[in-house]
Amino acid sequence: MLLATRKNGTRDGQLIVVRKDRAAWADASNIAATLQAALDDWGRAEPLLQALQADLDGGGVDGTAIDADELHSPLPRAYEWIDGSAYLNHVRLVRKARNADPPATLETDPLVYQGGSGTFLAPTSPIPFLDAAYGLDFEAEVCVVLADTPLGTKAADALQYVRLVMICNDVSLRGLIPNELKKGFGFFQGKPSTAFAPIALTPDELGSDWKEGRIHLPMTVHLNGERVGWCDAGPEMHFGFAQLIEHVTRTRALTAGTVLGSGTVSNEDQAHGISCLAEARMIEIIRDGKPSTRFMEPGDEVRIEVRNADGVALFGTIEQRVVAQ
Repeated sequence: MLLATRKNGTRDGQLIVVRKDRAAWADASNIAATLQAALDDWGRAEPLLQALQADLDGGGVDGTAIDADELHSPLPRAYEWIDGSAYLNHVRLVRKARNADPPATLETDPLVYQGGSGTFLAPTSPIPFLDAAYGLDFEAEVCVVLADTPLGTKAADALQYVRLVMICNDVSLRGLIPNELKKGFGFFQGKPSTAFAPIALTPDELGSDWKEGRIHLPMTVHLNGERVGWCDAGPEMHFGFAQLIEHVTRTRALTAGTVLGSGTVSNEDQAHGISCLAEARMIEIIRDGKPSTRFMEPGDEVRIEVRNADGVALFGTIEQRVVAQ
């Protein structure tokens, strides 16, 4: 299924099903008013949504043309937003940028943090620019939306709890993060609101591109119209979503609608480019002794997509412009 949320003047929007050509939608609010409501009642809602999807794709239901600006993030807010850092090349480069060593357990114990989940940005919403010293950066990531997931879930059992797959721009303020981390209590101000691409997919929609809890497709990033990243999201995701779920349920259960992120998609082969500006800057420091890539400024535009072999933007497009506040 292809699910999305249409802005309708309410906090959580209107649940819709998207036609597989990504050109039209059908109202699903008679099945569940919102995506969160559908996740809370998945056993009842899923077959009804699947039937609506089939009718929409087959022409039994008239679709309404998609207007990208009418769509919110699939979940405009969530009970939890937990983000990992499963691409170890990214961890190593960014730690070097902060003159910090990676943890000794980097390859055996996933890194995660709890982000803000009350105010997600829409996929075409402006990115607020507050202060040049804050170091505004984008981060292109893969995410999953979970069902109710029990305490102590093991990796071998974890993927059954993945309801939906999404992609996001996990906006970061690089200038604030180091001092927050020095306090030894995690970061908060360095992680403002995240934006998600408009379409959430059930894993079956990815076919063979969804393997071992990973998307085996390139994450494409354009900055100001120039392609700066084409990183393969699959092989170098050291911890797949099954391992991340096992990690985050070690001491707590998770509720339906929890969003879990992969961390910035990153490849060791620099020919694949970048999924965040921090990596470009670190590579420049290693090569030139200083960074030359600037962080984002008002007027900059970032576009993030995952396209399949047929060129289809599976999740739709994140396309955001930086705007001064």
